[in-house]
Amino acid sequence: MEASSVTFAGLSCAEVLAGAWFFRELEPEQIERIATLGRIERYPRNNAIYNLGDAAENFYVLFDGMVRFTIGLGSRQTSAGQILRRGEVFGWAALVGHAQKRIATSYCITPCTVVALNGNQLLDLMEHDHSVGYHLMKQLNVLITGNLTSFAAG
Repeated sequence: MEASSVTFAGLSCAEVLAGAWFFRELEPEQIERIATLGRIERYPRNNAIYNLGDAAENFYVLFDGMVRFTIGLGSRQTSAGQILRRGEVFGWAALVGHAQKRIATSYCITPCTVVALNGNQLLDLMEHDHSVGYHLMKQLNVLITGNLTSFAAG
């Protein structure tokens, strides 16, 4: 993995976040504050960004590439997986207070570039700016509900 705090393809972290559905309704200055918590990371094809059981430290926005996201139960992974594309977010366990471990694996199908946001710092920002916190919790609810519905449907 290669990390950078500057830009990717001429875009800043804030510009990448502004293009993601999860952050779209926030004001530009709110997105800028969130972007200060992020860094751009690059992963090669066939690389896990995180595995089931890893510490849930970061929340991710996929900027480029494709990621397979599979939820696990105990030590078992689901045979099905959701394919994530540009602008989608994953690693939501980092935004669930006291979630210490990953309940899923994210695996790069292609070379990938992501914005990694520190979960604890983002939770602190959300706690201090209730407008941001309320919006992101609504989005997180949609994300988790959609993921669970998708996996239950097969």
